[in-house]
Amino acid sequence: MSDLIQLGFEFTRTTAPSATRSMHVALVDLKLERLDVLHAGENTFPLAPKIRAVAARRMLQDIRPLR
Repeated sequence: MSDLIQLGFEFTRTTAPSATRSMHVALVDLKLERLDVLHAGENTFPLAPKIRAVAARRMLQDIRPLR
């Protein structure tokens, strides 16, 4: 099972999320490969290395299936 990866998800109602200190801490402490922040805005865009904002309406297109 060495091919397993750790992914993190955060959900927010804002339309313009930004990377926070707690997100960076979570990346390190939980050894996450990536952190996706699902938000109410229109577009998906990077927030920081390994952290991206994913538009809730684009969730199925922008997040690769977990299988």
